[in-house]
Amino acid sequence: MSKRGSTGMTAHQFELTAIDGTPMPLKQFQGKVVLLVNTASQCGFTPQYADLQKVWRQYRDKGLVVLGVPSNDFGGQEPGTAAQIKEFCEVNFDIDFPLADKQVVTGAKAHPLYRWIAAELGEDALPKWNFHKYLIGADGRLIEGFATPVKPTDGKVTRAIEMALLKAKA
Repeated sequence: MSKRGSTGMTAHQFELTAIDGTPMPLKQFQGKVVLLVNTASQCGFTPQYADLQKVWRQYRDKGLVVLGVPSNDFGGQEPGTAAQIKEFCEVNFDIDFPLADKQVVTGAKAHPLYRWIAAELGEDALPKWNFHKYLIGADGRLIEGFATPVKPTDGKVTRAIEMALLKAKA
């Protein structure tokens, strides 16, 4: 495992494309804590969307951004178009947190943000399945990763969010 923070970069140096096709530079989240999650609409863990929305509602006014990154990397469980994914999330889970366009999150073709995560935390820290979560501090540095089975509402996640939000205020 590589040493945390070894690249000297932060998440704020990367850009995703929003699900509506517009640029989504992560520097727009500077000063906010980000819970980055690779998502999929046809996964056994898809009900975590409801928990992500709950965490978003609970903490967004305190400085948290939940950022969903749809990916078809695991089991082909996100085959839809951006419009289909957006509609699925809104209709089934009332999602209003930011969603990126579908991305590759593992391997050589992974989005540069996920390659940076691998460089920062080591290859072992990359998603093994859908709904892997990363907490990114207000300064853009990675704080912690949470494996797929750990729900967004789990005390381990919410405590880490609360600590990151306190640090952001300090």
